[in-house]
Amino acid sequence: MESHSAPDAKSERMARLRAAAAALPLLPGVYIMRDKRGRVIYIGKSRALRARVSQYFVEGRHPPKTEWMVSLVDSFDTIVCTTEIEALTLEASLIKRHSPKYNVKLKDAKNYPYIKVTVGEKYPRLIITRRRGAERPSEARYFGPYSSAAVARDIISSVSQIFGLPICRHEFPRDIRKVRPCVYYQMGRCRGVCRGDVSDDEYAAAISAALTVLRGNIGEAKATLEAKMMEAAEEENFEAAARYRDSISALERLRARQHVVAAPDEEKDVIGYYADADGICSCAALICVRDGAVADKETFEFGAEQLIDENGISGEGGLSGFIISLYEHREYIPAEVLLSFDLDENENTLVSEYLTKLVGRRVVVRTPQRGDARRLCEIALNNAKEAAELYKKRARSDERMLSDLASILSLEVLPERVEAFDVSNLGSEHITAGMVVAVGGKLKKSEYRMFKIEGGSAPDDYAAMAEAVVRRMGHPEWGEPDLILLDGGAGHVGVVRRALSARGIDIPVFGMVKDEHHRTREIVDEEGVAGIARNQSVFQFVYRLQEEVHRFTVAGMSRTKRKTLVKSSLTAVDGIGPAKAKALLAHFGTMTALRAASEDEIAAVRGISAKNASDVYAFLHKNQSNRKS
Repeated sequence: MESHSAPDAKSERMARLRAAAAALPLLPGVYIMRDKRGRVIYIGKSRALRARVSQYFVEGRHPPKTEWMVSLVDSFDTIVCTTEIEALTLEASLIKRHSPKYNVKLKDAKNYPYIKVTVGEKYPRLIITRRRGAERPSEARYFGPYSSAAVARDIISSVSQIFGLPICRHEFPRDIRKVRPCVYYQMGRCRGVCRGDVSDDEYAAAISAALTVLRGNIGEAKATLEAKMMEAAEEENFEAAARYRDSISALERLRARQHVVAAPDEEKDVIGYYADADGICSCAALICVRDGAVADKETFEFGAEQLIDENGISGEGGLSGFIISLYEHREYIPAEVLLSFDLDENENTLVSEYLTKLVGRRVVVRTPQRGDARRLCEIALNNAKEAAELYKKRARSDERMLSDLASILSLEVLPERVEAFDVSNLGSEHITAGMVVAVGGKLKKSEYRMFKIEGGSAPDDYAAMAEAVVRRMGHPEWGEPDLILLDGGAGHVGVVRRALSARGIDIPVFGMVKDEHHRTREIVDEEGVAGIARNQSVFQFVYRLQEEVHRFTVAGMSRTKRKTLVKSSLTAVDGIGPAKAKALLAHFGTMTALRAASEDEIAAVRGISAKNASDVYAFLHKNQSNRKS
């Protein structure tokens, strides 16, 4: 009898879910899958809810990833919509809110680097930022996001060199004729604004050309510079004409370095998608074509849990959902997006309409069948295939390492999610505990957490570690770890295990011990020691975790200490107490930003009077006043 209980329970669950799905209307809407604990694990949309949701509960007809997700579904909710585009918009909003386990998750917008051009200043600069502000276009222009900070830095370096824009730390016009030209001027990479012989019009033309290049139109920038060069030559301003000539030459060299794939005036995005034969490993590649050349490339790896197979049941919301998630992060969407794969006609129209609504002008999403456009799709597809092959190799290596770790520690399950904890303090103050996370053998920085521990009369490392782990377990929405590692010995392990056991939590806990040279030596618990030195991959993984959690925790403690010191320095200003000091720091973020603010900007902070602002401004600039006197 017992051997049939599990299948019977599964059959009953599937029958119950099929009956619930059969009662749904044939209308557009969103469906929300939940597990036994009521957690949202997948969100999708459909043009006909009954037909779509019912497909999930027909046994034996799904790809492996979908089959596993369905095995966890215990209930579902639906929201009926008026139109499909309304359902698509709602789906994207709900995925962002719930971040379900089986939906595609892209890097959060705040992690993407942008290039900011401070056009509101008299002498605009190009800077990298990960935070897109709400300034008006007359104050700042943003370009991106870019696939990495390295790409953004390379673009700024090239554009600044081409147009002779300053990349030093001097402020203009404040420092004009007050400082000596730096090495960049001597190398011919800067116009030398600090010398005072670059006119406002010349600098404005350089910035305008830089903005054109950042938009991806090198040809237009070159034509503008040629016109400026001829105008300067006619006015016999040969020095300016020579600088324009050098910029044109540099633009031509930049164009020659780029991988030209289309006509000079073409701009489009190309998305390639590849899945291996069993549908377990899949990757997408995005190629951005600007002015006929490849301006940026980014690849996306989809883990075994993420449902994105365009041929499986998840296809209706898989790749179309990925495209929508991708462009919700981006400042610029070209008029044409090419795909290496087919969406059905309805999905193609739906995604095109959604992107058109998002950007406020017509965007066409299509799958070309021949010609140069198809050749671009093949390039993107090959990039996706190459990324998938690398992903599979890494995944096999990581799985082997995790299997070895499970064997060494006698774990019952593969430690897919590992969390490591450390405690750092400065006396009984500024006690912090940090948590770092590795998923599938890879550090996942977006899930790191910091805990502020209230200190007593004397710091208690054991109690602080236990408090941090217990508080972390109070957040089931973060997911459940398969293994917890502590930066400490058997004593730490014992205290934490007892704290978890008292709350009915059974998760393996071990300590990471260092040798006399402060290098990872072994893993311990209350029963004994597990040597890891002979297994190089396990040793490197544990060493990396221990170093990372220590770095993260110490950095958090240092930040807390600095904030306390800064706050206490502000309270030295007459009329500024802890509450006002906190308000100022919360508003400006850093002392550097506060110091750069005017009296009016300081006075605009809630709770800060005009006199407060005057006193704070005087306090922050007293050293400058002393130097001037």
